[in-house]
Amino acid sequence: MVDLNQRIEAMHKRDMLVAWAFVIGLWFAVIFVAFATWTLAPNGQARTLLLIGGVIVLVLNTAAILAMLRHYREDRDFMYGIDIKFLDEARGRRN
Repeated sequence: MVDLNQRIEAMHKRDMLVAWAFVIGLWFAVIFVAFATWTLAPNGQARTLLLIGGVIVLVLNTAAILAMLRHYREDRDFMYGIDIKFLDEARGRRN
């Protein structure tokens, strides 16, 4: 059972790391695109509209990832336990 808990913890940590890497990458990508295309916008109103749209995308995507991570934390034993069970069965069939 200790081995199962360690495996669940490792999978959970890895998934959290990947999710946070995605969020950070998304923020960098949107900020980069905003700077790279700033001069392409025809006027200040268009820039403002594009910035507001970018902020909305960032905030909503970040909130969605945070909600997903919260759900993973609440149900991690169940979700990762099933994953590990199927991974072990698949590994057993190959051997």
